Amino acid sequence: MSGALQAVFQNQRSFGAPAGQQEYTTAGTYTWVAPTAITSVSVVCVGGGGGGGNTDNAGGGGGLRYKNTITVIPGNSYAVVVGAGGTTGNGGQSSFNSTAEVYANGGSGLTGGTGIATGGTIGGGNGGNGNASQGGGGGGAGGYSGNGGAGGAYFVNGSAGSGGGGGGGGGGEYATCCTWTGAGGGGVAIQGEDTSGNAGTKASGGTNSFGFGGSPNGSSVARGKFGVGAENGQTGSVYGGGGSSRANGGAGVRGNGARGAVRIIWAGGSGITRSFPSTNTGDM
Repeated sequence: MSGALQAVFQNQRSFGAPAGQQEYTTAGTYTWVAPTAITSVSVVCVGGGGGGGNTDNAGGGGGLRYKNTITVIPGNSYAVVVGAGGTTGNGGQSSFNSTAEVYANGGSGLTGGTGIATGGTIGGGNGGNGNASQGGGGGGAGGYSGNGGAGGAYFVNGSAGSGGGGGGGGGGEYATCCTWTGAGGGGVAIQGEDTSGNAGTKASGGTNSFGFGGSPNGSSVARGKFGVGAENGQTGSVYGGGGSSRANGGAGVRGNGARGAVRIIWAGGSGITRSFPSTNTGDM
């Protein structure tokens, strides 16, 4: 055995399996296999954002739920489901080891998603409501210790997120001939609780007026502008932002909700503690 291999072997004998993580960020169903010597994990789930309507009923943000110290058996397989963003209705539910362990619901056409986990210590927030007005803004994704921000009515600002959640999208504006589109809701980070998203800004006046999307994790995100005949609703930001509604008077389409996500972390034999919402939750 070479010196390098011997050192690795001795390190694994002394300290056990290393810390690690696995994330799933594309909608679908997956199988996660617990690594050798890993017997406990922490998991966060974000539901997909709800889809916006034709002229009203913007999509709600996806809910977020996490659970720590979940017992797993090395080599065993566990089902992971990542919810899709809604197109004409609700966003999909995201889960780890089925709803019996931990899950987060997707946002609906009007109300932000909720989620429930059974047993153990759980946390997380609900998604913000999408606004039920023409050109309304989408709701922000739920946070780790608070809810996502609500979307704004037309020509009204959205609301800021809380507890690391996404901000609600700003509303559109009526300008001369038409109602202009609002903006999609902000998403939430899966690396642990971060700065809450800012409120989306309402549309500015005049031709090609446009809204600003709810900010994911505190950054300012302009979601674009739209003219006559192209008043498309806007897709929410990943992960879990709700889509805005289509504006009235144009040939556009409604905005889709953003996809959800699932992230699994473990400490192994690293000698540290890793747990949501923010204890060593970054990549290692």
